[in-house]
Amino acid sequence: MTVDQVSSVADRPGPTARVDRGRATERPRTSMTARRHRAFYRFTAPWIIGFLLLTVVPMAYALWLSFTTFDGISPNWRYVGLGNYRELFSDSQTWDALGRTGLFAVTSVPLSIGAGLVLAVLVNRPIKARGLFRTLLYLPAVVPPVGVGLAFKALFDQNSGAANGVLTLFGVDAVGWLADPYARYVLLMSVLWGAGNIMIISLAGLQDVPRELHEAARIDGASAWRTFRSITVPLISPVLLFQTVTGVIASVQTIMPLLLTPDGTTAGVTALPQSNYLYMMHVFGQYFALGRYGYASALLWVLFVLILIVTGLIFKFTSGVVFYNVDPEAKK
Repeated sequence: MTVDQVSSVADRPGPTARVDRGRATERPRTSMTARRHRAFYRFTAPWIIGFLLLTVVPMAYALWLSFTTFDGISPNWRYVGLGNYRELFSDSQTWDALGRTGLFAVTSVPLSIGAGLVLAVLVNRPIKARGLFRTLLYLPAVVPPVGVGLAFKALFDQNSGAANGVLTLFGVDAVGWLADPYARYVLLMSVLWGAGNIMIISLAGLQDVPRELHEAARIDGASAWRTFRSITVPLISPVLLFQTVTGVIASVQTIMPLLLTPDGTTAGVTALPQSNYLYMMHVFGQYFALGRYGYASALLWVLFVLILIVTGLIFKFTSGVVFYNVDPEAKK
C-alpha cells in the first residue's frame, strides 16, 4: 500500500463520525420543530384559556346544575338526578315554545338569507354611488340588538308609535303591534332589519364567481335568471350553507322578543305575547322569573344537543348540493 492510499484511508470518516454528523444535522431540525410548536401554543394560549374559562367551565357548571334544584340564592338545594330532564320532556309549555322556535327559524332564516342575497346582487351591479349604497344598507347591521329592540318598540307602540300614526292618517284604527297576533310580524321585521350583515357575506361570495363563466353563458344565450340559478347559486352555495347554519343557531337563541316587551327587562318575560314566547324566553322565565336554575340549565343543555343534531342534519342533507372548489375532506 502506497503512502497516498494510506492517507486516503486515514482521512475517510468512520461510522462514528457519520453518526455524529447525522446527529448534528438532526438537532437543528428538531429544535426548529420544537420552536414552531412552542410558538403555536404561545399564540393560541389566549384563545385556549378563554375557551376553557368562558365556555367549558360554564357549560360543565350548567350541566351540574341541571341535576339539582338550585335556585341561585338558597343553599338548601338537593341533587335530583334526571328529575329536571323528566319534567322537561313532560312539560307542554316547553314543547310549545320549542315548536314556535322551530317555526320562527324556518321562517326567519330563509327570509333573511334571501333578503341579504337580493341586496348583494343589487349592490354588486356597476351603478353610481355603489359604495354609498353598500354602506347605508350595512349600517343597520352594526346597531346593537338592544338599540334595535328599543327602536322597534317605539316605532310600533300602540299609543305613540309612528306605525299607528301613519295608519290614522288613512282613517285606520290603531293596531296593537306588540300583542298577538301581530307581534310575530314585528319580530320578523326586526330580524330582517339586520340583513345587511348577510348582504356583505353574500357580496363577497358573488365577487368570487369568475366572470368568464357569466360571459360564456351570455354567449350561449342563457338568460340572467338561468345564469344566476345555474352558475351563481352553485358557486356561492358554501356561503349560503354557512349563513344557514349560523342563521339557525342565532334564531333559536334570539332574545329579541324580550326587548320588544313593554317592560323590556328580564322580568317582563312573563308578559310576552304567546306568539313570541320562544324557547329562550322560556329559559329566561325559568331563570329570572321563577329562579329555577337547575331546570333552566337542563333546558339549555337540551337546546345545545338539539342545535348539534340540527347542524349535523343540515350538513348531511346539503352535502350533495354544495359545490366546493377544493374538496374540504381532502388530505393535505
